Amino acid sequence: MRILHATSEMYPLIKTGGLADVSISLPNALSDLGQDVRILLPAYRDVLACCGDFHILAIREIKLGDTVHHVRILEIQPPQAAVPVWLVDCPDLFDRPGNPYVDEYGNDWVDNAERYTCFSMVAAQICLGEIDLDWRPDVVNNHDWQTGLVAAFLHGQKGAPRTIFTIHNLSYPGLFSFAEYQRLQLPPAWWNPEGIEFYGEFSMLKAGLVYSDAINTVSPTYAREILTPEFGYGMEGVLNHYHYKLSGILNGLDTRTWDPANDGPDPDGDGQ
Repeated sequence: MRILHATSEMYPLIKTGGLADVSISLPNALSDLGQDVRILLPAYRDVLACCGDFHILAIREIKLGDTVHHVRILEIQPPQAAVPVWLVDCPDLFDRPGNPYVDEYGNDWVDNAERYTCFSMVAAQICLGEIDLDWRPDVVNNHDWQTGLVAAFLHGQKGAPRTIFTIHNLSYPGLFSFAEYQRLQLPPAWWNPEGIEFYGEFSMLKAGLVYSDAINTVSPTYAREILTPEFGYGMEGVLNHYHYKLSGILNGLDTRTWDPANDGPDPDGDGQ
C-alpha cells in the first residue's frame, strides 16, 4: 500500500511537540511492515538549513485568492527516516526564522491560514496526480489542523485516495476569520455548519473531521474523552456526529531513538 503522511513537523528536522515524533516513527514503522511510504513537510528555513542535499521533483504555481505562490517539491533522505521525505518549498510562506507557527514574540504568523492552505492544496494535488511525482498514495494520513484542508480538497474528487485525519491535540482548532476565507477564495460550498464553518469563523481542524474517511487519535482513552465537553474544546458535537469513524490507537515508542543505551554521560552524577 502507498501511504502519504502530511504533517507540519518531523523530528529531528522541526519539532514543537509530540507530533514531530509520531511523524517520523509511524512512517518508519509502516515501512518496516513493507508499506510504501512518503512524508510531506513544509520546507521551513530551519529544515532547509539542516537537510543537506536535495533533489527537485517538481515546480508548481499555486494560486490562492489573488496571489500566486511559486512552489518546488524537494526530496531529501534524512538518516533518521526510513522513507523519502518530500518538502513543499515556498519561500513566500515558509522561509522565516524560528517556530513554525509563531513569531519571536509568540504571536501567530498573520498568514498561517494561507501557509497551511497552500501546503494542503499541494498535498491534495500530489494525491490526485496533478503534481506528477510518479507516485500516488492509496491512503493519505493528515496530522492535526495544519493539514485539515487536505481531505476537504480531495472530497468528492475522482481518483482521490482514502483519507485519515489524526488528532494529536484537539485544543488547537486552526481557527481563522470569514474574511480570510473569502480572501483565499475557498469553495463557497464548504461554508456551512455541516462544513468547515465554526461559530462564524472557519476551522481547518473541523475540515479534517468532516471530510476525512476516518478519524483517529493518540489513544482509545483520548478518543472517548474528546466526545465530552470537558475535553472536546467545542468540537464534541462534531465528533459525536462522526463517532462511527473515530478510533483511538495508542501512541507507540520508537526504541531506536528513545534508548537509554544512547544516553550521554551524566555530568552531575545524580542519575538525571
